[in-house]
Amino acid sequence: MLDDPKTAPEFLQKALDAISNRAAERDQEQERSMARCVNVFNALTDHALSEREGWMFMVCLKAVRAQGGRLQRDDYVDGGAYFALAGESAVQEEME
Repeated sequence: MLDDPKTAPEFLQKALDAISNRAAERDQEQERSMARCVNVFNALTDHALSEREGWMFMVCLKAVRAQGGRLQRDDYVDGGAYFALAGESAVQEEME
């Protein structure tokens, strides 16, 4: 396991590991919590945010965090994972 990624492939590997590990930590098959989160958000706010847009929000959050303070590799790892999950959601939306 790469504790201190320095290269693009290492960041991507950490992102892949994060997606897998978070699913295991939550006793789920995969990291797919965004659909439920978006459903709750939409019910609370009367918005119509899509799952892809939820992941893109998280990409933006990590991008903003990466701009402040010291280097936190987690911002880049999670940002990569969230962007990949947004891409997956975009493909699923296109297939519907």
